[in-house]
Amino acid sequence: MMKKTILVFLLPLTICISARSQTYKVGDNIVSLGIGIGSSIGNYGGSTQSPGIAAQYERAIWEAGPGVISLGGYLGYKGYKYSGFDQGYSFSEKWNYTIIGARGAYHFTGIDVDNLDVYAGLMLSYNNLSYSYSDNSGTNLSGRGSYGSDLELSAFGGARYYFANGLGAYGEIGFGVAVLSLGLCYHF
Repeated sequence: MMKKTILVFLLPLTICISARSQTYKVGDNIVSLGIGIGSSIGNYGGSTQSPGIAAQYERAIWEAGPGVISLGGYLGYKGYKYSGFDQGYSFSEKWNYTIIGARGAYHFTGIDVDNLDVYAGLMLSYNNLSYSYSDNSGTNLSGRGSYGSDLELSAFGGARYYFANGLGAYGEIGFGVAVLSLGLCYHF
């Protein structure tokens, strides 16, 4: 009985794998819009945070072995807010990150599943931080900290599945505005 059950599950998988797909090829473009959870930027204890929001563009540039290398851009946003009470004053702090990045990815075109694009890559980004503090006294407490923007090199990996005329969904893990992002993409 166990052998038959395994065969029933493996047969459809074998049929899918036998059809070779070229989902992504030189000259193709992809735009994506996603929302994510978790983040490698900022981690302000007790704060509330917005989900990470990201927009991406990629263009397939070179063939490389059983795959294609793409280059593109990234724009993301993530915000944190912390409110509290300190020495008789109520206060509010906000950290807003805007991430602008250049990405390069390797797309594994040798995977034999129709409409699937599996990729991994690196991103060099400028993480622009906007910080604000206010309290009910109208004064700015200088002891709240000094925050700055920075450059970051990060890695990511993901997969896209196209379900209708270039329209698809994607999932990506990595270190941008979110550790896990999900969204929609368009391949043209």
